[in-house]
Parts: sequence; structure tokens; C-alpha cells
Amino acid sequence: MSMFITFEGPEGSGKSTVMQAVAPRLERPLITTREPGGIRISEAIRDLLLSDDYSMDARTEALLFAASRRQHLVEKVQPALDAGQIVLCDRFIDSSLAYQGYARGIGVEEIMSVNQFAIENYMPDLTLYLKVPPEIGLARIMDNQRETNRLDNESLAFHQRVYDGYNDLADTYERIVTIDATRPIDEVIEDAYQVIIKKLG
Repeated sequence: MSMFITFEGPEGSGKSTVMQAVAPRLERPLITTREPGGIRISEAIRDLLLSDDYSMDARTEALLFAASRRQHLVEKVQPALDAGQIVLCDRFIDSSLAYQGYARGIGVEEIMSVNQFAIENYMPDLTLYLKVPPEIGLARIMDNQRETNRLDNESLAFHQRVYDGYNDLADTYERIVTIDATRPIDEVIEDAYQVIIKKLG
């Protein structure tokens, strides 16, 4: 049975770690991928979006994310789903709504409109929102000595708006299940696994 499952959350929420830990436990045909990225064109766009070498208008940023998403969807996500696989994706449309819609102040409706053109209403079946306050998430990035990118280096106020945006989205969409990601990573992974297994039936 095919299913499109996305992992969302602010910087340092542990999305990638949780997704990679859950994947082998599902023991079903699946692929893991990420946004922006996942395919050659989208990885090139990712390099542009996350590089500190460029300053970027907020709407340009939003359009680049949508362009990356479109190509990733048609080249990788849709074929996998059509083949009956489960797709686990690190970020999707909710990231654009939270980061560009809320944090950049463009507006959720505007960002949704751009992305509806890009994905043709192709929405996730399930979204796991790993909820962690920005102070904790950013501290984790520093503690783990992960290389930071252009979005990591935004102000705390920006990351607070991202966090608030995700919380609003979680209250709006039934497909979004919130997981407390401030807890030990093993507990977060187990919760994520149980949510997915329940959805898969």
C-alpha cells in the first residue's frame, strides 16, 4: 500500500534522525527522501537556497522552494507512490507555509497558492510534526556542531515565527500529528513509529 508520509519541524527538531531510524523498522517497500533536494535538480536548488553566499528576496526564496518541490514530486515521489511504495520525506509543503508564509510574512494563502500550482494539490497522507521550541532546536545544532546554513543563521525571532507557524498548521490540518521532540530521541522515534504503524493499519 502506497502512502506519502512527511516529517516536519523547526531547525534541530530531529526530523532526519527520526525518519532514518523509523524507515528500516517499517519492513515495507519504501524510499526516503528530502526537501529541498532528493534529485539532482532539486539538490542544486538546495545549494542555492541554503548557501550563505547569496542574499535572497523572500518571494524568490518561496518560488525556488516550490520549483524544487515540483521536480522532486514528479521525478521521485509520484513514481514511487505509483509503484505501491511508502515515501518518507524530510520536509514538504508545510515547511514553505511555516518558513515563507509565517516567518517571512508573505502569507499562508499566498504560499499555498504557489505550491498548489507546483504540486497540483498532491498532499501528504500523514505528517509528523516534531515540536521543539526554537531555543532548544538551535542549541542542539550548536551542540552537535552541525554545519549551519542560511536559514539556521536567521534571528531567534524568525525561528519563533516558524515555530508558531507550525503550531497553527498542526491545529488546522487533521493529517498533522504532533510529537513532543524535546524528549530523548529514542522516545521520539518510538512515538513516530507507532503513529505510522497505526496509519498503515
